[in-house]
Amino acid sequence: MAYEVKWSPEAVEDVEAIAAWIGRDSPQHAEALVDRLLQVVAALDHNPFRGRVVPEFEDSSYRETFVFSYRVIYRVDPAAVVVIAIVHGKRLLENIPRRE
Repeated sequence: MAYEVKWSPEAVEDVEAIAAWIGRDSPQHAEALVDRLLQVVAALDHNPFRGRVVPEFEDSSYRETFVFSYRVIYRVDPAAVVVIAIVHGKRLLENIPRRE
């Protein structure tokens, strides 16, 4: 079964902010990162459980996978995968579950 992949508005903002930050020094690196993020997220439609459970959350429906030093945090619903955040691996996840 293929899952529908959805992006929260906040996750889209995360990608835009990351691309802008990296793009200040290297537009090529920013583009490469965004391309890789999009590839990884698109692949979740057939394998959403490939990522590990987010260690900070007590809910196994929240999972994450990594793209370079960024965490792609998503929730697996019965028929959809919802990307809720893209955060640097060193960033704290204080308000991420409340984004939905």
